Amino acid sequence: MNKKMLNMFLLLIFAVLISFTGCKKDDSNPVTPDAVNEAELLVKHFEANNDYIHGPSFVIGAPDVRTNILTNPAKQLIVDIRASADFNNKRLKGAVNKTLAELPAYFKTLTIANYDKVVIACYSGQTSAYAVSLIRALGYGSKVVSLKWGMSSIDSSFAQNYWLSKMLSPRVADFVTTDSPAKNPAGSLPTLSTGKKTAPEILEDRVNALVTAGYSAATINEATLYSNLSGYYIVNYWTNALYKDPGHINGAINYDPTPQPFKLANDLKTLPTNKPVVLYCFTGQTSSYVGAYLKLLGYDAKSLLYGANSMIYNTMVAKNVANTFIPATEIKGYTDILEP
Repeated sequence: MNKKMLNMFLLLIFAVLISFTGCKKDDSNPVTPDAVNEAELLVKHFEANNDYIHGPSFVIGAPDVRTNILTNPAKQLIVDIRASADFNNKRLKGAVNKTLAELPAYFKTLTIANYDKVVIACYSGQTSAYAVSLIRALGYGSKVVSLKWGMSSIDSSFAQNYWLSKMLSPRVADFVTTDSPAKNPAGSLPTLSTGKKTAPEILEDRVNALVTAGYSAATINEATLYSNLSGYYIVNYWTNALYKDPGHINGAINYDPTPQPFKLANDLKTLPTNKPVVLYCFTGQTSSYVGAYLKLLGYDAKSLLYGANSMIYNTMVAKNVANTFIPATEIKGYTDILEP
């Protein structure tokens, strides 16, 4: 090999080495993707695009459901989420039967624009309120509503083991009329770890997780609560006036719904992330609806079953408190819209 060829060969080897060196990954400075605060991403998504928790009413009364069945049934879809045996025994005309866990996939098959109302019905209106909250969170809008009081409002045969057995007064002597304790100082949002990067992806993952866990994971009864009052952060979700009269659970903190406390800039971050949060209203329906929203964000939120009706029913009747379940007025006896 002569000198000229040798120089060319050496230059070629040098060029190849430079090429490999230039392409080599610099492991000394690995690129770390920005961490996603999933809960904050969800809250901002809701508040900017779908602030459903502060939107139109989530319930529909039995009279309106009956009118729709009798006058324009094609424009109202009824989704009954009771057990199949109960559904098959007696149901609203035209209703379809789905489980809570089936709802997200089922709603993907629907064209919501075809209906004026999509009514979700359960036994007492509590599971359906929870379901409506999760479905509205996915963006299906205010056409999706819960049958108030559930099938208990249609006929007494449905109410026997539900509202007719839950009008109770074991805590009349335990309720107090003191001022509300102060809310927690604002802290951090819960930590979610779905591994998703966008709000819609995180939201879908969270909804699927909650419907799979079932409604019971989002509830507590008054006996369990009172066995360990200090073990929970108890949220009274009434106006301040109602908090004082008819009174409240001792130690419960008033979150008046009027100023929309569960917004990021308001009192959302005062809820603890290291302790179960128990919400209660008068019926368990509103607390189920709002509790579902908080659970989507990662809070260990639980709705008090049947609300104040299960604790101070006699007081509510005496004081004529709104949303007291009065059988004579709330059970309609609409047997003409039932099948088979």
